[in-house]
Amino acid sequence: MQVIRRIDELRAAIRKARAGNSALRVGFVPTMGYLHEGHASLLRAAREQCDVVVLSIFVNPLQFGPNEDLSRYPRDEQRDLALAEKEQADIVFLPGVDEMYPSPTKTVVSVSGVTERLCGASRPGHFDGVATVVMKLFNMVQPDAAFFGQKDAQQVAVIEQMAADLNMPVQIVPCPIVREQDGLAMSSRNVYLEPEQRQQALVLSASLKMAERLVAEARGQMDAGELHKAILEQIRQSPMADVDYIEIVAYPALQPVTEIREGMSILIALAVKFGKTRLIDNTIIRL
Repeated sequence: MQVIRRIDELRAAIRKARAGNSALRVGFVPTMGYLHEGHASLLRAAREQCDVVVLSIFVNPLQFGPNEDLSRYPRDEQRDLALAEKEQADIVFLPGVDEMYPSPTKTVVSVSGVTERLCGASRPGHFDGVATVVMKLFNMVQPDAAFFGQKDAQQVAVIEQMAADLNMPVQIVPCPIVREQDGLAMSSRNVYLEPEQRQQALVLSASLKMAERLVAEARGQMDAGELHKAILEQIRQSPMADVDYIEIVAYPALQPVTEIREGMSILIALAVKFGKTRLIDNTIIRL
C-alpha cells in the first residue's frame, strides 16, 4: 500500500498503474478520515469492482461553516492507515491543506436544484465546498468509479448531478448505509456522543423504520404531511433530540412532495442534534 501526500506523486502513481493496460479500472473512495465500518464497506465495494483502489483522507475546510466542528473533527491517521491496509487499498492519498489549497480558492463548483433543501438549507455553502473538493480529487485521481455512502443521500445526489452535467467519465456508485447492531448509522461524529445521547440517538433509525412501516401499511397512498407529523412525534419522545429538519422529498430530484403514491421514489431525511453533535440519517422508499 502506497501512502502519498503530494498531488504530483499521486498522478505519477496512477499513470504507472495504468501504463500498458487500457482496460484497468481505478476505483476511488474519498473520505474525511476517522474511518469506520461504513468506509470499509466502500473500500470492499471498490475492491470487488476495480483493479486499483485509491482512498483519499482529507478534512476539507471548504465544507465547514464558521461555527462548525472543523477544528475538533476527529482525526487518527495511524488508525485510518491500518483499516486501509486491512481492506487492501492500493493507494492512500493524505494531502495537507497547503497541498490541496496552496492559495486562496477563486474557483468554486456550485450545483443548483439539489442543494437548496435539507443540509444545503441548514449549512449554507456546504455543498459548494463538497463539490469543489470532489471535483479537484476527481481531476487528480481520474477514477473510473467513485464510491459514496448513502448515509449522506443529498451528497450522493449532488455528486451525481455534477458528474452528469459536466460529462465526467466516472461512474458514481452509491453504497448502502452501514449501521451499528442497535441501528445507529455509523458516523465519524458518533464519537462525540455522551452515553445517554448515544442511547437517545437510536430514535433516528427507529423513526425511519416506523415511517417505512406506515408507508407500507398505506400501500403507497399517504399524505406526506401526516407522515412528517408521525416522525416528528416519534423523535420528540427523546428529550435530548433537537430537530434540525425532517424532509420527505422525491429522490433523486430532492423536490418536496405532498402526497406519497405508487411509482414514486422518496427520500425521508433527518438531521437532529444531540447536544452539540449533529447527526443525519435517511431511508429511500421505492414504491
